[in-house]
Order: sequence, then structure tokens, then C-alpha cells
Amino acid sequence: MTWEVYAIRYGRHDRPAQSNFLLPVQDPHEAMPLDYFVWLVRDPATGHDIVVDTGFDHACAEKRGRSISRSVSDSLRAMGADPAKVRDVVVTHLHYDHAGSIDIFTGARIHIQDREMAFATGRHMCTACIRLPFEADHVVSMVRALFADKVQFHDGEGTVAPGVTVHRVGGHSDGLQVVRVETARGPVVLASDAMHFYANSDTGNPFPIIFDLGAMTQGWRIAKKLAGGDESRVIPGHDPAVRTRFPKVPGQGDDVVALHLPPLQ
Repeated sequence: MTWEVYAIRYGRHDRPAQSNFLLPVQDPHEAMPLDYFVWLVRDPATGHDIVVDTGFDHACAEKRGRSISRSVSDSLRAMGADPAKVRDVVVTHLHYDHAGSIDIFTGARIHIQDREMAFATGRHMCTACIRLPFEADHVVSMVRALFADKVQFHDGEGTVAPGVTVHRVGGHSDGLQVVRVETARGPVVLASDAMHFYANSDTGNPFPIIFDLGAMTQGWRIAKKLAGGDESRVIPGHDPAVRTRFPKVPGQGDDVVALHLPPLQ
């Protein structure tokens, strides 16, 4: 079984290069914007849609000084995916920009790692610098989904649907998981924040929000292995270069690209 995979940009944050790396870079003030994506995984034969991550809304964007070009809900609808009818949602981790719109997926089963739920509701949230990327309201939304019997937990590796699997790598957040999707060009790995930018793994210089540095660096290797060793099939979570490396979807401007098609370069 093969799937289509789309990267959908819904927001952006302008920032200097040094904000995206732990170690010093040659020009710390060079502009290096960050894109915010959600990902749509689609079975073209049946119309089964899986959404990977839920983004954040305008209120959260204003609170954190980010910009949204189009809401996650509107972005998905533009691709023919009604959030209320989506059957499965994968939350790679519970940071604000990946778990901020859980409530719009009223009919979905939400897939998350045991470790991430425990992390976001446990003792480490007593430390301000660790809980900074989390929003309490988003975590509460996940707890509500749990009590509504809408959550599917995974411990390490798990299956969302035939050809779509999740794999815990940790690092950036303790329960961070990547998503492996079988496509016509081979397995595509949605790395999410296991790799914010191509340059993080290419240079060995990690993104500076880290829970476990060793796990983060191993996560780069795991993602590549899951992609069959083909780096073009590993998709970073925030790199604007994704939108230039893959074919654009007609009618979606510069915001949506097809990851199941061969890269342009």
C-alpha cells in the first residue's frame, strides 16, 4: 500500500541563524526563517486521510510572536480534508506548534507516545526552561481526548495504518516520534523536530531546544535508516527549503508541496 504525502505550511517566524543551532555559526545574524508545517498523508484509492501534527491557532501565534498565513483548518480544507472527518491524527510531540489545534479534529483517533504524555504531565514540567515550548491548554486538550477515549498510545514503534508507522526517537522532547510513510518513491520519513532544518543533521549542529542531546543526534541516524538510507526521503520539520525541493501542488501557491513525488533537485 502506498500513500501520498503533503507538507502544508501555515505559518512562519523570521529569526537569525544562531537561533536555530546549539553551537556557534559563521554568521549568527544571517536571516534564517522557520516555517510551520502540518502534514497530510492520503490514500488516493480510499480517501483515508491522516494528519501529522495539528499546528497552532491565531491566539497562540499572537502570544508567541509568530505569524499565521492561513489557519490549519482552512489549510486542510483547501486540500479537501475536513478536520472533523479526519480519522487519524499523529501528534509527534506536545510542543505548542505541533499540538495546538487538537480540538478541531473531533472525530479522530490521536496517536502519541506513552513517553510524551508522561513527560508533558510529569516532574520535568516543574522546570521553566523545559516546559517553555509547551502550552498548558494544549496538554489539557490531549488529556480531554484521552478521557473521551480518542487516544491511541504507542511505546516505541507502532502502526497507524498499513504503510504508516511511528517510531520514538526522543531528543528534542522525551516522547518525540517520527512518522514513516510508504510512498511510490519509497519510505518517506516525516522527521518533525527530530531535525528542524536539513542543516542540523548535515553539519551535526543541533537545534538548541533539547531534552536529550544524545538521543537527538541518534534520531538523525534513525530517521535516515527508516528512509532506507535515502536522505531525500527524510523531511525536516521547519525548513523552508522543503518548499523548493519538492513539486508544488497546483492551486496551493507556495504553501503545499508533494513529498511522495521525486525532489526537484
